[in-house]
Formats: sequence, structure tokens, C-alpha cells
Amino acid sequence: MSPVPLRIACFQDVGTPGDISANLTALADAASQARSAGAHLLITSEMFLTGYDCGAIDDLARRSPSLVAEIADIARSYDLALLVGMPVPLDDGGTGNCAVLVNEHGEVLARRTKSHLYGSIDRSRFTEGHEPVTLVDFRGVKIAILICYEIEFPENARMAALAGADLIVVPTANMAPYEAINEHLIWTRAWENQVFVAYINHCGRERSTQYVGRSSIIGPDGTQLALAGTQPALLTADIDPHLITRIRADFGYISDRRPEMYTSLTDPAVHKEPHTL
Repeated sequence: MSPVPLRIACFQDVGTPGDISANLTALADAASQARSAGAHLLITSEMFLTGYDCGAIDDLARRSPSLVAEIADIARSYDLALLVGMPVPLDDGGTGNCAVLVNEHGEVLARRTKSHLYGSIDRSRFTEGHEPVTLVDFRGVKIAILICYEIEFPENARMAALAGADLIVVPTANMAPYEAINEHLIWTRAWENQVFVAYINHCGRERSTQYVGRSSIIGPDGTQLALAGTQPALLTADIDPHLITRIRADFGYISDRRPEMYTSLTDPAVHKEPHTL
């Protein structure tokens, strides 16, 4: 039997808003559990290290260089790659809502800055990123990183699939009353792009925000590989890119596209009136 290309673990937790030390301890505990389950990569929710609805963020963000070093120490200790949500000061000013990926050797492989900001809770504290998707190759699996609200735009997920992503990972902080995103939209993104999607949410409550939990891992054929409820959970699933190839051999949304028909979506100079009878 060939080895599993990539086993992921998704950490849904309440966390402790504003208490980085407590969240690092929770991360280390989850890393231990994930490694015992044979995982190669552990993924947290959006802004896990500080909490999402935790108030002012700039002072916490200034600690990010030392926090990345502490994340790297945990990764090395458990021989486990980590994708962790946290605030990061940006080179051109402002603070980014970011997800940082370090490998099992503690080396930083990627940093995603959220490009589509949701409501005042994001826009009052964060500066938007400008990359449509962040793509990294890990253990032979092409991983696309999006953050929360970004997956709700079909263009972002489709660009990830067109770039060759096998797996889209989405640290999120989805709250009530938006359970439909967990229950319907995440499945749709996996199905319409024929890729794996892992959606990792908070649970419990922070200040005025009630999170809905319901983290999930969906296969490229729409199979629900793992699903959490509303309590803390650690989900695992195996990601095999060969499954994507087999599924797309039957029919392929990517190969059957007709991009020449869609230019008016992004180019105002190309406008075609819809045909009517």
C-alpha cells in the first residue's frame, strides 16, 4: 500500500481571546493529538493565536515575529507542519489578517493576507491583501490558502483550482446567523471546482460574536470526509490528488469551461447583451 500523500488535521476550538500564551498551549496540545493521529499538517481557525473578535489588534500584531518563532518550535517538537491564523504587521503599513504556514522543520513556507475584508470587524482593524490566492506545494499536494470571507467569492476558489490546487484550506471565523455557508456553500466550492476543501472554524463565543463551529473537510466528489458540531473538535482526513484526476476523468468543470464567453465579467470594455427571444 502506498503511503498517504497528506493527512490533515483541522482544529476547531473556543480559544481565549487576547491570551496568546493560552492559545499557544492549546495549539501545542492539538499538535500532539494531530501527530498521534498520523497528521502531517495541522490547521487552525482564523486569527486563532489572538482570537478574532478580540478588540484592538495592532499591539498583539507587533508580537508576530516572536510568535512565528514559537509556532516553529511547536512544529519542530511534533514533527508537524502548522497553518496558524494570526495578525501580522504588513511591510507597507497596517496590520494583516494572516495565516502563516510553517513546515515540520519550522521553516516558513507561506503567509496569506486576507484580501476580502468582512464588515467593520475586519475593515476597522486590518489592511487588505492583494493576492487572489496563496499556493504552496507540500508533500506533493498543492495547497491553496484562503481566509474566511474569501471562499464566499466563487472567483477566488476557481482561481485556486485553475492554478492547480488540490486542496483549498480556509481558516475562518464564521458566526451566527450564517450557518448556511457551512452547510451549503463549502460543499458547493468543493464540488464545482472538484478539489478538496477544508473549512476550519471557531466555536463558542467571543465578546458579541457567536461562532457556529461546523468545521468540515469535503472531497472533490462532494463526499463529506469529516464534520464537527458546535463543540471543540479535531478533524482528520487524507488528501490524495489522484482522486481528483479520477473524478475529473468522468467530467471536468475546469476543462469544460468556455472562458471566451466570460470576459465581460471582468472587462467593462467587453460587454455582450444576453440573448433574449
